[in-house]
Formats: sequence, C-alpha cells, structure tokens
Amino acid sequence: MRAANDAAVIRESRDVPERFGAIFDAYFAEIHAYVERRIGPENASDVAAETFLAAFRKRDRYEPARASVRTWLYGFATNLVGKHRRGEVRALRAMDRIAGDAGSIAGDAGSEELEARIAAEGLRGRLAGALAALSAGDRDVVLLVALAELSHEEVAAALDIPYGTVGSRLNRARRKLREALGGTNPLLDLEEHDG
Repeated sequence: MRAANDAAVIRESRDVPERFGAIFDAYFAEIHAYVERRIGPENASDVAAETFLAAFRKRDRYEPARASVRTWLYGFATNLVGKHRRGEVRALRAMDRIAGDAGSIAGDAGSEELEARIAAEGLRGRLAGALAALSAGDRDVVLLVALAELSHEEVAAALDIPYGTVGSRLNRARRKLREALGGTNPLLDLEEHDG
C-alpha cells in the first residue's frame, strides 16, 4: 500500500511540488543512514540532500511499474555515492589500517575484554579493506543488500542492471570477501537475500 501511496505523491508533486516533501519526510533518515555508512558522516547530509534534489528534478520520469519510490531513491543515492567513491575507498582502507594498528596494541594491553573488543574491530577493519578492494559495481551490490536490505530485484532496479547481474556480482563479491577474510563472512550473511 505504501508503494502505491508514494507513487501517487510523486504524481501529485508534478503539479504541486510541495507534495514531494512527503517523500523527503518518509525516506530521508533511511537514505541518510545508508549514505553515512557508505561514505562517513562528513558528507552524508550533503549527499542525502543531493539524492532528494536529483529525485525531485526527475520526478516526472519516475515509473512506478519499474521500482518503488524507496528503490528509486536508493538508485540516486548509490550513483551520488559513486561520485564520492574515492573518499569511500580511502575511508575503508583507513579502517583497515587502523584495525591493523589496533591489533598490535592489543598484544600489549593484557586485558581479555580489550583484546576481544579490538579483535572485533580488527575483523571489521579487515572487512573494510576487503570491501575497498572490490570493484565499484560489486561493492554497490553488496552494500545495497547488506546496508539497505534491498532484494536482488530492488538492487537491479536501483542500479538499472539486469537481475542476473546482481546475482553474479553478489556471488563474486562474497567469494572475494571470504577469501580476504580467511574463509569467514562476518557481519554479512548474503545468502539468498531475495525477499
């Protein structure tokens, strides 16, 4: 029902632009959280705002049969994150380096609790490094599934790629992540997430 209501709001906003505010109110926090997890807090508000500006400007091209408004917004957000991709990759690599440095500190700390916390952070850092090493397309698919919890069909619509491409990119990315993490896949259970 929400999808139909959202589509109606987009249609109405073509004649009454202020109606688009309902879309902003409904999805800004979710889109902002996704963008922040991708590129960090420094630019997240700007990129999230740019997402809604781009959607507002292209609202006359929205096709409800192709994607829900939520999925459509994730497409804009992911494309804008792509413009900030160098920053995203730098941030992921920095997390990987910090995790490596934290591991050497843990050996000196002597506290089991501290060592456990730092080991978890190290795993997260290794994950960041592994994500940074993925191709942009593979990383986009993984993060739309893991962070935005989009289905394969929604990812295909958001990125404007074939459904089968989503599966192949996700499988390739999972394999590379597992290899980089020594056979484990922490924080990301990307088994068939097609709901």
